[in-house]
Amino acid sequence: MNAKRVLIAEDEPHIVESLRFILSREGYTVDDAGDGESACRSLAADRPDLVILDVMLPLLNGFEVLRRLRADPATTGLPVIMLTAKGQAQDRRTAEDIGADAFITKPFSNRDVVDHVHRLIAG
Repeated sequence: MNAKRVLIAEDEPHIVESLRFILSREGYTVDDAGDGESACRSLAADRPDLVILDVMLPLLNGFEVLRRLRADPATTGLPVIMLTAKGQAQDRRTAEDIGADAFITKPFSNRDVVDHVHRLIAG
């Protein structure tokens, strides 16, 4: 059985490395993109099993990346966890309205991230 793949779209290297460590330890293969445009290119080239998407990305914000994912029939059902330092209720509503499957605020609990990833990938 192949390892499930997670794409982390995040521009803070220490957060990428933290998430890579905890998810790799759980058996996932992890790729990353440092901005929204790179995330879109990566998603078009090789679809992962789940995306962890920061809201505040350079070049193309996470909400726009999510809109593009949901508009494309090939990725409309792809599980997406929004990860952000902006925990305002409006951001959560926007993410839910666009189609995020989960919304986690920074700082986050490693266990919370892993639990969401397991649940969403399992379907």
